[in-house]
Amino acid sequence: MTKYSYDLKKQVVDAYFCGEGGYTFLAEKYGIKNRKQVLNWVHYYEQFGDDGLKRSRIRKNYSFDFKLAMVESYLSSEFSYQELALKNGINNSALI
Repeated sequence: MTKYSYDLKKQVVDAYFCGEGGYTFLAEKYGIKNRKQVLNWVHYYEQFGDDGLKRSRIRKNYSFDFKLAMVESYLSSEFSYQELALKNGINNSALI
C-alpha cells in the first residue's frame, strides 16, 4: 500500500477545493492510484481539518464493546462504512 505524504494530500485537497478538477482528474494529475483515495482525503479534511490528512503514528486498539457498537450502528442505520468511520473519529473505514 502506497503511503502519501501530508504535503501531497494537502496539495490535492486544496486543488479540489479550488475547482481544479474532480476526483478522477486530480488522481491522474498527481499520480494517485485510485480516485477513491482523493475522495477519502477530501472527506477526512472536511471532517477533521488538517489532522484528517495526517497519518496517525499510534496504533489504536478498539474494545469489543466499541466494535460491537459499530457493527450494530451499521446494521441499524443507513450509514456507510466511511460515514461511520468519520462520525466516530476513525480515519480508515476498513477498520469497521
